[in-house]
Amino acid sequence: MPLKDIYCQDKAVGFLQRSFAAGKSTHAYIFAGDEGIGKFMTAKQWAKMLLCKNPVTENNFADSCGSCQSCRLLEADSHPDFSHIYKELLEFTKEGKGKITPVDLAVDVIREFLIEKVSAKPTLSERKVFVISEAERLNDSSQNAMLKVLEEPPEYCTIILICTRTEKLLPTIKSRVQTLRFGPIEQTIIVQKLEELGLSKKPAQYFARLAQGSLGRAAQWAQLELDGAELYETKKQLLSYLANLQYADTLETAQWLLDQSKNIAANWAELEKNTSKTDINRRAQKILIRMTISALYDAMRLNLAEPEKIINLDQNPQIKALAKRFDPPLAAEKIADCYQTIRWIEASVNEKLVFDQLLLNLTVSDTMKV
Repeated sequence: MPLKDIYCQDKAVGFLQRSFAAGKSTHAYIFAGDEGIGKFMTAKQWAKMLLCKNPVTENNFADSCGSCQSCRLLEADSHPDFSHIYKELLEFTKEGKGKITPVDLAVDVIREFLIEKVSAKPTLSERKVFVISEAERLNDSSQNAMLKVLEEPPEYCTIILICTRTEKLLPTIKSRVQTLRFGPIEQTIIVQKLEELGLSKKPAQYFARLAQGSLGRAAQWAQLELDGAELYETKKQLLSYLANLQYADTLETAQWLLDQSKNIAANWAELEKNTSKTDINRRAQKILIRMTISALYDAMRLNLAEPEKIINLDQNPQIKALAKRFDPPLAAEKIADCYQTIRWIEASVNEKLVFDQLLLNLTVSDTMKV
């Protein structure tokens, strides 16, 4: 995909183009925004243009030629002047072999794959580009190690931090880089892309709404669905359970959620073999929480006479049942509980306890605090 075909990110791409045309391209950027909205794709295609041997310019828009040796190598993920840095690289550090991939992006990865390589001059192109994924996972040691590189990088170097939560970055990091904000992808585009992948209309519409503008997230779920994870059927069953949930049912339903989470994670692990098991387990748990949140949002919107914004259009009776149980203030309270559950997942709370507490909170009038 050339830079000109990046979806719905005209503002960010336009800024890069104007800076490049004026000869004022920044040495380091934060590409900020939700997961799966095109930040990494934009970074890779921008790198492709910067490294291209024969860049083309049409209507004041600079893009890669797509056919030179540099472009071909970058598309094959083997360009010597392009480095993608991510936490799973810990396995390939001097002391990291055999270590379990941590939650944080370790300082050893930053030292060996950024700091030690940044001073070496380009070998094929005139520039070098480093893209750091999940920059929100950089711990304080990793961020402090980067400061000098960000403040005084070689003139041929461009560093891009892909970040979903900029509040996790130190002020000293943010003050040294240019932040570009990326917005959500239009729902109609997401539906179209999911149908092109092979999903039927109802699941495509549901995943597009649930993804809230994240094409990458929706495409992941679609691929899981096509690979047999049965996400769509799981969500239909989940909403049926939630619509009729009683206190006596919570532990049995929590066990069902746990089983579904493990099934989703097993399919996800086959789809992304290089991603850590911990991350995959968390993703599987969080998608079930997202489904629950979507149902509560729908119930709140229904009470506020906004049926056109319902995510679960295919299960209107279940949403009406939830709307009778939870008025808007109570639905908002339960949604807050669900987001607290997501924070527990990030903190590695026992998954059985997570689902038990989630469902108990949905069957009592007062929020249970832990």
